[in-house]
Amino acid sequence: MDMELTAVITGGNKGIGADLAQRMLAEGYRVVSVARRAPEFTHDRLSSVEADLLDADAVRQAAAEIAAEHQVTHFVQNAGLIWPNLIEEAKPEDITGLAQLHLGSALSLLQAFLPAMKERHFGRVLFNGSRAALGAKTRTAYGASKAGMMGMARTWALELAPHQITVNVVAPGPILTDNFWGIIPKGSEQEADLATRIPVGRLGVVEDVTNAFMFFADPKSSFVTGQTLFVCGGASVGSLML
Repeated sequence: MDMELTAVITGGNKGIGADLAQRMLAEGYRVVSVARRAPEFTHDRLSSVEADLLDADAVRQAAAEIAAEHQVTHFVQNAGLIWPNLIEEAKPEDITGLAQLHLGSALSLLQAFLPAMKERHFGRVLFNGSRAALGAKTRTAYGASKAGMMGMARTWALELAPHQITVNVVAPGPILTDNFWGIIPKGSEQEADLATRIPVGRLGVVEDVTNAFMFFADPKSSFVTGQTLFVCGGASVGSLML
């Protein structure tokens, strides 16, 4: 495809988002990271917009800024928080906050990028979902918002298919990132035990997720839309999760 590819990645400054940003840069994309802090790495085709995705006004301002400066072809809603709580400690505000972070900010950003995508008759919209959308203890708000991603992605896929814009979800299982280690201590017996519960016998690494994103991002992947790909070592099929 003879066009410059520009990807906006929320949370592109660390973890899965940073790995995906660097992979896309290596393959010739321009990349814009949207996060509370700039990435620690640099590249002549990398730019950064600092915004708190929990703040709806800040998201709208960032979206307008990016759309004015870039012809966005790829939008990756990767940023996420977990906020784990058992039912007794969960609060309605948790649901509201994560709905804004995972869903509301995605809507505002995509609305700003859609005119350019529709004009080019091309676009890729990608969500970083979660196996927790199928159910996981302490994930009332997180599981609800991640399940919402799947429904929203399927709706967007139907609306945007006539414009050759695909919308898909990558849903990771346990991946060794700071978010994971924020709940399960790094190198702990709990971490080792969890690995034994995964059918493939190990926990995931960021490259596992990036590989899936790059498949959906490929301009050649034009006949795949509205799908959720679980990158979880078989945990979505059957295993006991903590």
